[in-house]
Amino acid sequence: MSLFKDIVLGIDIGGTTCKCGVFTTDGTLVYKDEIPTRKDEGGSLILSDIKEHIPELVKAAGRSCDEIKGVGIGVPGAVREDGTVNKCVNLGWGVFNVAQTFKDMTGYEVKVGNDANMAALGEYWMGSAKAYSSVVLVTIGTGVGGGVIIDGKPICGYNGAAAEIGHLPIVEEETEYCNCGNKGCLEQVASATGIVRTATRMLNATDEPSALRALPYISAKAVFDEAKSGDSCAIKIVDYVCRYLGKGIA
Repeated sequence: MSLFKDIVLGIDIGGTTCKCGVFTTDGTLVYKDEIPTRKDEGGSLILSDIKEHIPELVKAAGRSCDEIKGVGIGVPGAVREDGTVNKCVNLGWGVFNVAQTFKDMTGYEVKVGNDANMAALGEYWMGSAKAYSSVVLVTIGTGVGGGVIIDGKPICGYNGAAAEIGHLPIVEEETEYCNCGNKGCLEQVASATGIVRTATRMLNATDEPSALRALPYISAKAVFDEAKSGDSCAIKIVDYVCRYLGKGIA
């Protein structure tokens, strides 16, 4: 039995899945799983799905809901200090106080932050960045996000939008619009979904042989795996993606 009576829940709401974790108050992971992110109906089902999943999650961890001290939620968008999301296009949310809403739904204390900022804090506290006082972290998933810590303090910026590099309009040759309404955003080519989109475009533009063509479906992982194996077409895709990722980070 754990020496730590209380537990906290960590929820990472992504555009594809919600990753859920049970932790002791010293940061030790007890159990984790994930559920699909249902973005239909304007994302109105996401928080209720998480609430309904909590008893199953905590039971699988061998703990009790009575032990829950609080909940931390990371979302892929700009977040104000009070837990209000300004806009989260990958989830279908506009201005929405996630912290207060989830607290009202569950009764738990809730802290909400930008997912990349929270990931950077996690790495700074317990992970690969704990030996450093200043850290830059880039997340690549359904979108592209960034988190910055300077001298041990997260830099959130005006309305929580600091380091949100995914919607930097830097892809000059882009002809289609991003889901945010702009054209040429970094995550159109460099997110996991953007990599698949880029790969499909580049494969359709050439007859060059590639192992990617034989796959039932293309994933970002498959593109990088084939590039590592020496597939010339996959290498060109990775070079294109990384060139823009480098520009965005710079």
